[in-house]
Amino acid sequence: MPRALLLAALLVGGCVTPPPGEAGGRKITSNVEDWRDEIIYQVVVDRFANGDYSNDYNVDRFHMGRYHGGDWRGLVEKIPYLKALGVTAIWISPVVKNLEEDAGFGGYHGYWTQDFLRVNPHFGDLAALQESVDALHAAGFKVILDIVTNLIGQLFYYDVNMNGRPDDILFGGGGASYGSKNGDNPGKLTRTTEWDPDYDSRGVQAFTSLGEAGPAPPVWVYQPAINRVPTLPEEFQNPDWYHRKGRITVWENKPALGGTICPTAPDNNAELCPYVRQQELDGDFPGGLKDLATEKPEVRRALIRVFQHWIEVGDFDGFRIDTLKHVEHDFWREFAPAMRARASALGKQRFLMFGEAFSGADRLLSSYTEENQVDSVFYFSQKYRVIDSVFRDGGPTTEIELLHKEREQRYSGTPQPGGIGVAPRDALINFIDNHDVERFLHRGTPSALRVALAYLLTSVGIPCLYYGTEQQLHGGNDPSNREDLWKGNERDGLPPYDTQNATFRLIRALAELRKQHAPLRRGDFKIRWTTASVGSEPDAGTFAFERSLAGETVLVVLNAAACSGGPTSSTTTGSGGAMQTSFAPGTALRNVLEDDDPEDSASVGAEGRVAVRVPCHGVKIFVKQ
Repeated sequence: MPRALLLAALLVGGCVTPPPGEAGGRKITSNVEDWRDEIIYQVVVDRFANGDYSNDYNVDRFHMGRYHGGDWRGLVEKIPYLKALGVTAIWISPVVKNLEEDAGFGGYHGYWTQDFLRVNPHFGDLAALQESVDALHAAGFKVILDIVTNLIGQLFYYDVNMNGRPDDILFGGGGASYGSKNGDNPGKLTRTTEWDPDYDSRGVQAFTSLGEAGPAPPVWVYQPAINRVPTLPEEFQNPDWYHRKGRITVWENKPALGGTICPTAPDNNAELCPYVRQQELDGDFPGGLKDLATEKPEVRRALIRVFQHWIEVGDFDGFRIDTLKHVEHDFWREFAPAMRARASALGKQRFLMFGEAFSGADRLLSSYTEENQVDSVFYFSQKYRVIDSVFRDGGPTTEIELLHKEREQRYSGTPQPGGIGVAPRDALINFIDNHDVERFLHRGTPSALRVALAYLLTSVGIPCLYYGTEQQLHGGNDPSNREDLWKGNERDGLPPYDTQNATFRLIRALAELRKQHAPLRRGDFKIRWTTASVGSEPDAGTFAFERSLAGETVLVVLNAAACSGGPTSSTTTGSGGAMQTSFAPGTALRNVLEDDDPEDSASVGAEGRVAVRVPCHGVKIFVKQ
């Protein structure tokens, strides 16, 4: 469809619903039976594989903050690698056209939207995107698109001093010279950048040395060489569609609890302070990313039409939604049902929507999964309290049990209307690391990663792996954690796309066990052993749970303890005796996860109790003999 006609259909007359199963001549597929069966694999397209060198313009592989050349064709070429790993759903980074670069950094990640309807030419054209989705579908993969609904790239500035150009403004004296005893000019120098001024609840204000002069006018910039031009479609160029309150600052300076602007906070968590939440909803994202006024009906309608369009042209099976907590709940109550309705009208069932609320505040995370909002969220509270605190740092496994109880209380047991058919509390997105946090191995050990991966791929919810984990990559925070996969792992001596290292083989083995044993995907979850012991106690570091479905039960026993300088194993026994299970006395159990430990079997004793010994940072997965 010509662009002018497309814009007219999207933004004037609305989309006409195509017959079920097709959209504009494109075949729409429905590929999902149950999302709990899937293993999501997150790909930063620019860093995964380079299959088309003709789109390698403005590439600088010597610096992590620039484009490196990965593309959609490269993703297709690595389908055999993905199949070998055992993942089943591919989450790709945003596809829309971006601001090319800003402050020396490239928009390779995809989060600096300039045109909501065109694709990023660094990764290919629309046909290349569609071909890659079709190829992934044909290979049995589901495809999830990363989307951004609340902001655009740094395409306009606030003309604070009203001189018609973007400035860094310095006010005040510099003070007396070093060593001077001049007491008349102590100096107080302040700086404001018109690209990214600090948050002001009134809106960013114009001012000079004479004082304030009312709201600072927003000025769109025209720099075609780096695609810094006004947002498209044109309706998004309306300045009233943006909050224009400046950059969120509470992340660096959260108000103290009990202070004048935050007298109370649920769970004693500053993230839930009303003032913090207001900045997060109305403020620009640091880096000058301008915040859309998503509470306005006209903005909501435009965004809904845009992302319904991407379901139609892309045949995606779900959306990963960026910056979820920076948008008000009422937006999601309108947006999510609209996406589900469009997908259903096209014949696509169980369209998944999960979002990133970058917070450890579990009450905040769960609030976005209430009725008619998203199906799931990234389980950041588990990331911080279990993946990092327990598996990486050796904390007590009682924390896993505590978080599980909170999950049962805080997340709904009812699926979203018209959604994926799985309740939010059973479909949380479990992850070890991603593109926004340092990799597990930046501070963790390979043996600790083994335990974390076993928990990730056997516990309740939907597991999500970050590309490169299987290659034991170890980068720190962004952009160090966005390595080129084609370079291999030089520290560990691994060649590119290696399939023989221990971590790759463990993921493949766990993925295969998930296929063979349905309880590991869909079964109920019952904790059988947890401990506060982290020292030399007999059960230090142990955690065990059962998952049961349709008469089959799987028992998973983990040892989160590194045991450095102490015992070499722990067991599921304590002052109250051996671990209670649901197995009948006399049942013979065998470990189906290969390891070097000869104790690969166990016999259930009286009252269904069993003592299982697991090596430090070890894993055993038991089924009936």
